[in-house]
Amino acid sequence: MNKAELIDAMAAEAGMTKVDTKKALDAFLKATTHALKSGDKVTLVGFGSFGVATRAARTGRNPQTGKELKIAAKKVVKFKPGADLAGSV
Repeated sequence: MNKAELIDAMAAEAGMTKVDTKKALDAFLKATTHALKSGDKVTLVGFGSFGVATRAARTGRNPQTGKELKIAAKKVVKFKPGADLAGSV
């Protein structure tokens, strides 16, 4: 499902227009991104939690040449599904 299909499904479920639904989805994405950037955790009870974790620096290997290379540490977004979501899938 892509963003347009998600907007269509949300609009049908909520009985809203697609324009209003797109605004709501964009606002959710912007608020979630801002919260994660500032180090907060976003929890939607029953659905799941979004959080930021730090991946440590490590040594990798180029599969074509076999040469070792250093992979820098970085922050990654993690999602942990809630019990309701995990149970329904």
